[in-house]
Amino acid sequence: MSYELTIEPVGQVIEIEENQTILDAALRAGIWLPHACGHGLCGTCKIQVVEGEVQLGEASPFALMDMERMEGKALACCATLECDVTIEVEMDEDADAKGYPLQDFIGTVVKIEDLTPTIRGIYLEVAAGFQFQAGQYINLYVPGLEEPRAFSIASAPSDANLIELNIRKVPGGKATMWLHEDLQVGKSLNFSGPLGRFYTRHSDPNAALFIAGGSGLSSPKSMILELLEAGDTRNITLMHGARNQEELYYSQLFADLEKQYPQFKYIPVLSDEALESNWTGERGFVHDAANKIFNQDFRGHKAYLCGPPMMIEACIRVLIRGRLFERDIHMEKFLNAADANSQMVKSPLFRNI
Repeated sequence: MSYELTIEPVGQVIEIEENQTILDAALRAGIWLPHACGHGLCGTCKIQVVEGEVQLGEASPFALMDMERMEGKALACCATLECDVTIEVEMDEDADAKGYPLQDFIGTVVKIEDLTPTIRGIYLEVAAGFQFQAGQYINLYVPGLEEPRAFSIASAPSDANLIELNIRKVPGGKATMWLHEDLQVGKSLNFSGPLGRFYTRHSDPNAALFIAGGSGLSSPKSMILELLEAGDTRNITLMHGARNQEELYYSQLFADLEKQYPQFKYIPVLSDEALESNWTGERGFVHDAANKIFNQDFRGHKAYLCGPPMMIEACIRVLIRGRLFERDIHMEKFLNAADANSQMVKSPLFRNI
């Protein structure tokens, strides 16, 4: 059985299957609805049901309060239809968003490499038809687990038939432990994509500042490669924070790009490198290094942040104090069921992230 979903104020009507969430149906129709965690935790995908009835699903009582439920609000990532429904959504148009529809794919693992002691590079060969914007991610289905896991795409969109994922091993994490210890070349994996609203604003002429932490380097790598391949002449700075030299990866790639492209600057920052080592680069936390290098003034930049939530929070504070407005700060951080009890599901500094 299927129902009709009308999305206002754009007036688009799409078909939605029974038990299919509003968010999934919209994304598969190429309609972007605001969302972040995808698990009913953050409240970013909140919608107003104008007409019809929906099942609210497993929406967190913190993300969707009792009063909001009585007012007819729902979370698009959890809500399913019981009849034809009309919803109202606050939607921001963005000329830089390409709006590729969400689809299902099968990828074959053709290469696995250890990038650091805790980060593994996994390369999936995909049949023609997969398109994405640099900065987006996929939902990867790991055998034996019901829910997919989100991983950013580290490769450039120019080679969409070969997807690179940089996956950090999380102790006790069923998905990442399997991907690090059991996955073999030749294995086929299901995934859906593209997902996410993290991409380069090509229409904005300002310099681009990328700040990444750990395996959060994935999206910036893809975005920077896309910019350089396109012949973009704006100034591009990448600051990558890692604990030590062992955990710093793709440093040679970015050093080579720095030599090849005069508009690109690469600044690695190590927070826990031994004092007696041969490291002569920046030390400390990446947000502190950025504050020092830019002399507490980030005006004239678009900032793109990708990494652990605590790093992103610290970077936001530094950037705002450095006179960068909210409209010029973009970020990607993944949330999962483990974040339900976290204080950092939603930034107090931003309306939505």
